Amino acid sequence: MVAVKVKAKITEDNTGVKSHLPILLTEQGELSPVTDYLLHLEANGRSIATLNRVIRATAKLMEYMDANTDAFDDPKRLFQTFTKRLYSGTVGEDGLDPSCLYWIPTSTSETGLLISALTGLTDWLAENKGATHLNPLRAATPHEERLNYAVWYRKNQNDFLGHIKDETISSAAKKARTIKGRTPLAKVDDDAIAFPEPHWNAFYNEGIGGAKNPRVALRDKLILLLMHGGGLRVSEAVSLWITDVFEDPSDPSKAIVRIYDETDGRAPDGWKSRTGDKTRKAYLKESFSRIPRKQMHGTARLGFKSKVVDHKDNYLQVQWFPSDYGRVFMALWKNYAKYRAVTDAFHPYAFVSFGKNSFGSPYTLNAFNYNYASGLRRIGLEPNKAEGLDPHGHRHNYGRRLERADLSPLVIRKCLHHKSLESQLPYTQKGTDEVSRLLSEATERLALPDSKVKPLDWKTLVEHGFEDIDPQGYFTGKHPKLGRK
Repeated sequence: MVAVKVKAKITEDNTGVKSHLPILLTEQGELSPVTDYLLHLEANGRSIATLNRVIRATAKLMEYMDANTDAFDDPKRLFQTFTKRLYSGTVGEDGLDPSCLYWIPTSTSETGLLISALTGLTDWLAENKGATHLNPLRAATPHEERLNYAVWYRKNQNDFLGHIKDETISSAAKKARTIKGRTPLAKVDDDAIAFPEPHWNAFYNEGIGGAKNPRVALRDKLILLLMHGGGLRVSEAVSLWITDVFEDPSDPSKAIVRIYDETDGRAPDGWKSRTGDKTRKAYLKESFSRIPRKQMHGTARLGFKSKVVDHKDNYLQVQWFPSDYGRVFMALWKNYAKYRAVTDAFHPYAFVSFGKNSFGSPYTLNAFNYNYASGLRRIGLEPNKAEGLDPHGHRHNYGRRLERADLSPLVIRKCLHHKSLESQLPYTQKGTDEVSRLLSEATERLALPDSKVKPLDWKTLVEHGFEDIDPQGYFTGKHPKLGRK
């Protein structure tokens, strides 16, 4: 192996803060230019998934270069051929690979991501380290220029003040990358993504609710309700703080639940730091010596994908649908709060571990996913994302229910906490089974006198044209004369 990925703590200054990043090690030591680029990405708030993709793409390219040291004089030609091998793999039609790489073909979407990661890396190295551009810009063809304008328009049409002309688009649209990657297949959302409604009651009561430890069952039911009845992502649900569940003033039996951004959200109970800071990030550091979980690494990490909040204090408010889910949540919460109150937990998170070796620690996504899969197996199901049998399927189920209730797209966008109306389309499209049902109902209506489409007499299409193939019935019919021993 040419390069190995390792996790490292990097000290950049004299403070006590260190950067936790993946880096690449070779036989000669750390690949420092790549580390510098990752530090640059981290400073700009890029996700750990993005950093890992850069590492993965760079290691792949280095492996290819090591196997082809005498094959290329031009770096651009090397990058072009490397891209082709990502798509095709390295094994020939005879099953041999003289390079000994033995790569299998990479998917179109993954290859596009790797190309993008390497393009960003080499652009930065060219600008800051004097390296050669592996995927430089070139003059766009007229077709590419039109596509660039279309992409720009699509990206900006939903933005506030997006109608104001951007003078830079004219020059940017006239440029294109030498290697762009192939266009992946368009993906159409279907009902396989939503959690199947017929399994909901059994899964809630006997699956998740079938855990032997009542504290575990209560905790996981509450998280499940936040996803299925409130449309939250699993990472958002698990990140709930103990201070952020309230009785609804208009109906005390119903819960108001808020999920705060842990960096910029307002601290609870009017807290203020010694320097006047009111953010949760400061609250975590000063009160618990912790950092926000979205900045952590490893199993403790929790993402926060939403870019839209419901209040200036930077929180998402759960919108229950049907609203009775809010009453179920409050009834269970009152019991769960008793268990949470007696745990010796030095953190503000509502959901904690009840395991022997981690009692009172913040609940992790890995632990929930394990319990979720166990709950499915209790009712005879296996985890299957393609069939909606995974945590995110409940958010899709929530979106489908909103759509079936004929709510305004603006209301649905608010409930799902999306920035644009287009973002909610995967959650509100008709599923495959529902489309089939609607077409069957429409087929039955074709027999009505006022139908504009004529019904199909399918039996007439199979009555004629086949008897002359085997008129004596030697091979066809219920009792063919030949063909059986």
